[in-house]
Amino acid sequence: MIFIGYVLSGLIAAAIMFIGSRFLWGPAVASREFGIPDSPQPSGGFIGWLAAKGMRDIVSGLFVCLLMANGSPRLLGDFLLVASLIPLGDATIVLRTGGSRAVAFGIHGSAALAIIAAAACLIGGAS
Repeated sequence: MIFIGYVLSGLIAAAIMFIGSRFLWGPAVASREFGIPDSPQPSGGFIGWLAAKGMRDIVSGLFVCLLMANGSPRLLGDFLLVASLIPLGDATIVLRTGGSRAVAFGIHGSAALAIIAAAACLIGGAS
């Protein structure tokens, strides 16, 4: 169970770092695909905000890597459980702004479920 949790954690870390890099290197596409309707075309100031979001995603992925290297499945699981609030919040934001339910639940909701599943494997296996 712990092995599955670590595999999922590695995939989650890679995915969030990839998503973060998209906000740095392709902010217009990344912004559009986040799911908020009528997002403005990236301008100088908006690109700065998107870059800040991208850096935070990359660092979040690095936190997962750091905790994986630490070798404490319980701590990694607890961290992931708290971190699952990020995609849940993203889904809520997409829904509150009139975005697509498919994006809110399909992208952000499924990300939250994957993170919760990894956390459950780690916490359950560590007990």
